[in-house]
Amino acid sequence: MRKLIVIFFLLTTTSSFAVTFKGEFIQGSFILGKTDPDSEIFIDKKKIKVSASGHFAFGLSRDRKYDVVITFKKNNIEKKIIKKVKKKKYNIQRIDGLEKEKVTPPEELYARIKKENRWIGKARAIDSDLVYFVQKFTIPVENAIITGVYGSQRILNGKPKWPHYGLDFAADEGTSIKAMIDGIVTLAEPDLFYTGGTLIFDHGHGISTLYMHMQKILVKKGQKVKQGEIIGTVGATGRATGAHLDVRLNWFDVRLDPATVLNIKK
Repeated sequence: MRKLIVIFFLLTTTSSFAVTFKGEFIQGSFILGKTDPDSEIFIDKKKIKVSASGHFAFGLSRDRKYDVVITFKKNNIEKKIIKKVKKKKYNIQRIDGLEKEKVTPPEELYARIKKENRWIGKARAIDSDLVYFVQKFTIPVENAIITGVYGSQRILNGKPKWPHYGLDFAADEGTSIKAMIDGIVTLAEPDLFYTGGTLIFDHGHGISTLYMHMQKILVKKGQKVKQGEIIGTVGATGRATGAHLDVRLNWFDVRLDPATVLNIKK
């Protein structure tokens, strides 16, 4: 997806603000910004981190219907930018052949599912000072076929379910998976109910990535991983009908489209 770079200069009589945005203001998009490191920045009403180099990051949800209000504060001067968010059209994807309990879990599995969801939520809530998110993301699986895209309404075994919030790379079981950018492993679990072999990485400022349905996991929680390092292999674990890697991108609990950082046209 084509990325846009927009430059704003906000001028006052006593101070000036300069900011750049890299990314398109469209539903599901990741936005990378840069400004004066001494500035405070608020996205809507949420204050976000600004790195020593002036970088910051945020994202737009799948169904966001309202404008983004970006507030800058410096030396007791405040300025706002209002950006309109473009709407995106989403596909409908039907998937059949899933195990019945993976579509409608029995009540005795509810406690397990809730516990695993808490683990994932805790990993995504981390607000570290890392700045790995400024790197250019790279494809995690070579020579793979994209079989599922972000935002698609999922019909599983004929039943409407949550939209798909990731990007699916179909490849042979055992195919190597590479880290898309540098990160710290915050979750490494071999057998979650829905996502199977699962990894989550922290990249700083609330930006995280998640790798799902893995056959093997080759890194540990707390480990620093470099971009391009092999972190595991493609599998068909969890709720899956075949071997593939599902990758996710988050800004805290806001689910973003991985294609917006991988420059993939869909």
